[in-house]
Amino acid sequence: MRILDWISLDEPGRRDVLRRPEFHLNPHVQRLVREVIARVKADGDSALRDFTERFDHVWLESSQVTPAEFTAARSALTAAQIAALERAIENVQCFHELQLPKSFVVETETGVRCQEVTRPIGAVGLYVPAGSAPLPSTVIMLAVPARLAGCPTRILCTPPRAGGVADPAVLTAATLCGIDTVFKVGGAQAIAALAFGTASIPKVDKIFGPGNAWVAAAKAVVALDPEGAACDLPAGPTEVMVVADDSALPEFVAADLLAQAEHDCLAQALLVTDSLPLAQGVARQVDVQRRTLSRNTILAESLASCRAIVVPDLETAFEIANRYAPEHLMLQVRESTRWLSEVHTAGSVFLGPWAAETFGDYCSGTNHVLPTFGAARHSGGLSVRDFVRTMSVQELTPEGLTRLGPTAITLARLEGLDAHANSVARRLAALGAAVADNLAAPDQAGDQLSEVDRSRTGARS
Repeated sequence: MRILDWISLDEPGRRDVLRRPEFHLNPHVQRLVREVIARVKADGDSALRDFTERFDHVWLESSQVTPAEFTAARSALTAAQIAALERAIENVQCFHELQLPKSFVVETETGVRCQEVTRPIGAVGLYVPAGSAPLPSTVIMLAVPARLAGCPTRILCTPPRAGGVADPAVLTAATLCGIDTVFKVGGAQAIAALAFGTASIPKVDKIFGPGNAWVAAAKAVVALDPEGAACDLPAGPTEVMVVADDSALPEFVAADLLAQAEHDCLAQALLVTDSLPLAQGVARQVDVQRRTLSRNTILAESLASCRAIVVPDLETAFEIANRYAPEHLMLQVRESTRWLSEVHTAGSVFLGPWAAETFGDYCSGTNHVLPTFGAARHSGGLSVRDFVRTMSVQELTPEGLTRLGPTAITLARLEGLDAHANSVARRLAALGAAVADNLAAPDQAGDQLSEVDRSRTGARS
């Protein structure tokens, strides 16, 4: 683990220190992904069977998970494992139900009534990878907000394991989250099936979930196809930045860096501290702890981009954190809550020495689908809001038309759009004619009444 002095670096050196590992979709991957998508669009389920045999080494006549498979999956888990899933679901639901958008109505001026209403996305596809590790936690992070949003069609795809079955923890988590439609399809072919539909897999409107380079490329392609489906956040390699002072425990900081680094060979783990002794202690702990961990092959590569940056003060540390915009930001400093006001760009923040990043991954309640590669500068993590769409509504009374019409006409003519102006002017003219007619009717009635009154007067005289 390299230890670097921020002050001694020039600007190119600082950029290099904060540079993320190279993650790009090479032309070979993109070409093959397009071929897979084209084949699924053309041949549907037949293509899925062929690709499942080719990439997952199993032949499946039908990819849909049966009720018997759901039952067997649940029986494969212990009571403690099921209880842990249920507790995580409860906490994630508790947090996410507060994100439900609220409709509102406002009268912007007399006679002009505007409102915003929300509607759930009709059909969503949830992709859960099953590569080096099954991810039932991802099922929870996707399925809970989809259910809270009220999406009527929720379909989950996950690659089959050897033997042609899906991971039992993934299936059990899906059941606990109210999902009963699961297909054993993975990779780019799963994204294509969800985006365009097949005889067995319904087409969805939006696709959610992480994946490898093949999945990322497929999501990018189908999102640009008018007949395809929208997609959630682009998912790059995971990352964590720990900001720490001399009150932090090197053992904890090292454990947090390793926890993120074990995800992927391209994962990045950074420490920013105003204490050189802490940086040195963390480096020693990283070396000690990694020897006891099982994913050493991955760690050997990901730790190559693990660095400790020593700064003169915490103010500089937070400037670096905002510049980097990490997916996960951990504050292991004195009065960490006070320093939160200095954080402006991060996907998820963990305050204090006891808030391990692991809690955010699994069960604290926040979502672990987060912006990576600096996207936290402009985007937040996955939420219920991503599973709904909003519509604006406006309604004008005759008074509202009279009051606001001239403004609309002026602005339309300012932009040279006379048809726009015409559509309002004709309404004003029609309203004016109607008003004139209404005004004329009482006058005639008044004239008739006057004649009657005069005749009566004349009779009396």
